[in-house]
Amino acid sequence: MMTLILWILLFIFSWPLALMALILYPFFLILSIPFRLLGITLDALFALLKAILFLPARILGQRV
Repeated sequence: MMTLILWILLFIFSWPLALMALILYPFFLILSIPFRLLGITLDALFALLKAILFLPARILGQRV
């Protein structure tokens, strides 16, 4: 609800800026897709490294 009120205020006070934001928002979402994929990949890589490094402790019965 607050977001809608802020959009209406932005449209009232600076309608060219509000229209430009509405037009450019999908392009920014499309441009951010590779960075999201890179983040997901790095997160998975670090989870794999953590699992490999802590495997001996898990085999020996240590709680990690």
